[in-house]
Amino acid sequence: MAPSEVELVQQAQRGDRSAFAELVRRYHLGVIGVVYRLCGDPYLAEDAAQEAFVRAWLNLNTYRPLMPWRNWLYRIAVNAALDMLRRERPTLALDDDSSLHGDSPDPHAALEQKEREDLVRKAILTLPSATRAVLVLREYGGLSYREIAEALDIPLGTVMSRLNAARQHLREQLTPWLTPQEVNS
Repeated sequence: MAPSEVELVQQAQRGDRSAFAELVRRYHLGVIGVVYRLCGDPYLAEDAAQEAFVRAWLNLNTYRPLMPWRNWLYRIAVNAALDMLRRERPTLALDDDSSLHGDSPDPHAALEQKEREDLVRKAILTLPSATRAVLVLREYGGLSYREIAEALDIPLGTVMSRLNAARQHLREQLTPWLTPQEVNS
């Protein structure tokens, strides 16, 4: 039986590098997905994720199980991504990262899907970073409102208002490309 997250964290806090490696294995794709959607550049996302795991290892002794470890890690990852964006101010590469998408047997449908994803990605990147972080953690990280509030250390009401603002902004940005059914949903 595989050790639980709590057991792995406790072992890692005692210096067990293999336990921490297992935590990295379990959460690597989730962290990459969150930071990729924050910055839009797969290379920057990989760097930010790596930085997040380094910061997590170096600060593991400060983690207290008042919140799930995943939320604590996502907070570090969001901060690492935002720090990198501020430092580097890259031209955001919005190219498709094949590791984030499935293969489609219909090339036309795949092209349409890629175009829609690019439109959404570009619209998300126009959001202010604090609003974008809330949206990404909710929609791509799968965190609940309360988990987002804990991860970003903001009030629950702020999570709800930022999420509402993000969705409204995206609706306005994407309405010209949506079908009537999508606009009304």
